[in-house]
Amino acid sequence: MSAAIEYAIEVSGVSRAFGKVQAVRDASLSVPPGGVTALIGPNGSGKTTLMLMLATLLQPDSGSIRIGGHDALGDTRLARATLGWMPDALGVWETLTVREALQAVAAMYGLRGPAATSRVTTLLAATGLDRLASQRTQVLSRGQKQRLSLARALVHEPRVLLLDEPASGLDPEARVAQRQALSELAASGVAVLITSHVLDELEQLATEVVFLRDGTTETPQAVSAALRPATAWRIRGIDPERLGIALTALGVSGTTTVGLGGERSTVVEVVDEAAAADLLARLAAVGAQVIEFGPAAGRLEQAFVRLQDPGWRDGQRDAERTDEAGGAR
Repeated sequence: MSAAIEYAIEVSGVSRAFGKVQAVRDASLSVPPGGVTALIGPNGSGKTTLMLMLATLLQPDSGSIRIGGHDALGDTRLARATLGWMPDALGVWETLTVREALQAVAAMYGLRGPAATSRVTTLLAATGLDRLASQRTQVLSRGQKQRLSLARALVHEPRVLLLDEPASGLDPEARVAQRQALSELAASGVAVLITSHVLDELEQLATEVVFLRDGTTETPQAVSAALRPATAWRIRGIDPERLGIALTALGVSGTTTVGLGGERSTVVEVVDEAAAADLLARLAAVGAQVIEFGPAAGRLEQAFVRLQDPGWRDGQRDAERTDEAGGAR
């Protein structure tokens, strides 16, 4: 039996250019097995290029990549056997049915006969495609193609799963089902690396976060700092005017927002979670009748904004240098 690996994906100093365009400059990350790691960053940050290199479909100009303990450049065949790849856009064989497409992929991985039939049937049911098994892939909707793409990536039961925008085109019910499926895969020991622009979706799923900006991964320290608890909190009371009077009496100013149903909320700034808890207690004490109290934005969304802010990043770098200097003494 082979020894357990600490990281299912290990990337060190990877770069890739297309002519004069430097898509990835310096990417380093480690993805443990048994969890879901979110790879986030703005458009043009190099996420897809990095994912293609991890999928062994694009060679890096420099740096190293290990997938499932295998050198992705030196042992490409073994690395590919370990991973499942779900691209943003599914290329399909238009003349094949959904079942035939999965059977073809199974054959590519050496899975044939009753074993292949059983695996394909299981995946069709798991991804909700069993009713579409006889449909040709060219007639599938965007969301249905996404489900087929996930099933195709899982045919050979990989221990590493790379997903590029997997929820794109899915309806809310299908997104819930996909989140549950990915959580179950991670619980079984699979390492999942996922990119998505739907940050609230990722927040419900991810156990680790990697941020890529201008082709370079942010330091774990910066990401950890950006993920610190929110300072903007949303408050809603049964009587908005009564809540406003209570906030004014407590010397707290805020901004009023109106929701889809016309409900009015107030967003206030607090120093930390302890201050938020204290504010809630004081509002309850003066009878403000608060019925909703929580962060105004998700932690991933907040981290995304902070890591995009040059001023915040400069301050974080200064803090890291101060910590390093203190440690050196």
